[in-house]
Amino acid sequence: MPDLGSQGRAPSSSEGGARSALRRCTAMDPQVFAEQYWSRRPLLTRAEDTGGSFRDLLTLDDVDELLSRRGLRTPFLRIAKDGKVVDAQRFTTSGGAGAEVADQVSSDAVLRLFSEGSTVVLQGLHRLWPPLIEFADQLAADLGHPTQVNAYVTPPSSRGFSPHYDVHDVFVLQVAGEKHWTIHEPVLPDPLRTQPWTDRAEQVATAAAQEPVIDAVLRPGDALYLPRGYLHSAVALGRISAHLTIGVHSVTRWSAAESVLDLVRTLAGDDPELRRSLPLGVDLADPHAVAGDVAAVVAGLKQALDRIDPAVVADQVRARTWAQVRPEPVAPLAQSTAAAELTADTVLRLRPRLRVQLREPVGDRVALVAGRRTHDLPTTTRPAVAALLTAGELKVGDLPGLDPADQLTLARRLVTESVAVVPDARADALDGDAGHDGERGADTGAGA
Repeated sequence: MPDLGSQGRAPSSSEGGARSALRRCTAMDPQVFAEQYWSRRPLLTRAEDTGGSFRDLLTLDDVDELLSRRGLRTPFLRIAKDGKVVDAQRFTTSGGAGAEVADQVSSDAVLRLFSEGSTVVLQGLHRLWPPLIEFADQLAADLGHPTQVNAYVTPPSSRGFSPHYDVHDVFVLQVAGEKHWTIHEPVLPDPLRTQPWTDRAEQVATAAAQEPVIDAVLRPGDALYLPRGYLHSAVALGRISAHLTIGVHSVTRWSAAESVLDLVRTLAGDDPELRRSLPLGVDLADPHAVAGDVAAVVAGLKQALDRIDPAVVADQVRARTWAQVRPEPVAPLAQSTAAAELTADTVLRLRPRLRVQLREPVGDRVALVAGRRTHDLPTTTRPAVAALLTAGELKVGDLPGLDPADQLTLARRLVTESVAVVPDARADALDGDAGHDGERGADTGAGA
């Protein structure tokens, strides 16, 4: 397995030898995609190149299961018609006895609205649906940018949303039916999240009436990449159409700018000259009256800018980005049981898709950055942690530089802190007679 300690990231699927999620979406070498398309121009890839189908990720039957049997709640579902979002109260209700939460999806209401021409939008599937949890995480590792997944299910000959642009890059994967897509040049290249299309609705409508850069029908297995800002709209053809939209939350230079501004604000607050009150009786209606104070402020901010450490900025951007990325979930009961029974022969595996970085020691302590958390460890554990990050998997007794007792102590902490997992651990490992426990549970009736 790759060395995760030096790069501070999770491995991409391409590094493991399997076909990467990015290759599946683009059917090209990632380097070619990076140089010719990423954040530059759209790319349409046909099914014969992507592998022929995305049915392993989601099917219409899967959509029905999510809508009817998974206890789905808002905001994991949106419904839209004629470019407008339908009030959630029209398709949610209480779950009935023992599940009185009022915002659960009503499958019969969804049926009624869908039959009337509304589009169903399943949101956050990268947190709900196992195949998409895996795929979205693989794509995020390939890209180095966080991802999210929504599904859009549209009745025949219907359009869910009018022409618009997104503030993140997207990969569109057609999973069922056909949909006619129309793509136009941006009215604002590389828009930020604070620059939604609704702020430029008139420009968007005018641009959408011009000649498109892509005018194509997507069929199952086809994929479309759109950089943020490109205008798009789609109409279902003939049958129910479903596609996945994988949003890429690009880490941008503006992300760094935001961190710099935060640091400047903090540093500027330490400057007594910038905290000084304006003169008594100052006339704020006269710009000349405050010109000298403004000049002093600008000079102070410039000095604060000169004191910014790029390494600190990079670490803040890292922290914000990693906080958006979810590693593979852990089984709390199984891992707790395994942590209590560790031996020298127990295998530890670095938690899949966890972004990690082992820092240089400071005194007798060393920091292990793991996802959104930072773990403070004794410096003596650094060789053992570095070995696990490099190998990806080690027996507890093979952790270098520690005596057996300290090996177990470190291993137990790494497991309980969800940095490492014990593969194939089971919560019922202590149950010698599952059938007997089942009978005992049935006898008790009500829960204690």
